Amino acid sequence: MRMLTRNIIRFIVVVLVQVLVLDNIMLHGYLVPYFYLLFLLLMPFETPRWIQLLAGFLLGLSVDLFENTPGMHTAATVLVAYLRPYLLNLLAPRDGYEPETYPRIHYYGFSWFLKYTLALVVIHHFALFYLEVFQLRDFFSTLLRVFLSSILSTATIVLSQFFVFRE
Repeated sequence: MRMLTRNIIRFIVVVLVQVLVLDNIMLHGYLVPYFYLLFLLLMPFETPRWIQLLAGFLLGLSVDLFENTPGMHTAATVLVAYLRPYLLNLLAPRDGYEPETYPRIHYYGFSWFLKYTLALVVIHHFALFYLEVFQLRDFFSTLLRVFLSSILSTATIVLSQFFVFRE
């Protein structure tokens, strides 16, 4: 019950930080930090797949409602929730993941967390920004936007591991 309460509070906090603070930051039209992905990234390893997909759907829908982007964040976060278990299997340590833990920089190290975060953030941003444009005419400018926003989002998420989510 404690874990459920903690995840509900984390869900509310990341959505509020995203829509009230970070959505007001857009640098040069390319850099947009999407911090709300942290909720999906920090879900426990043992979380059933259907809960991950449902959480991705609800997270994306929440951001879509605040940003007035019909279904774009939902589609991108459900894609991330779907691909997350495959990426975790790919990045798994030789002995597997410790029971009762979740992906954190303090458990698995900076390098592991950076690879994990960067991969899922790039997938999310690629899906989100190309759904937003919905054409290949501006392929390279959208790719630049994916690249720059991915760097900013990843940096924000990794820094949060050092300052906010310390335990």
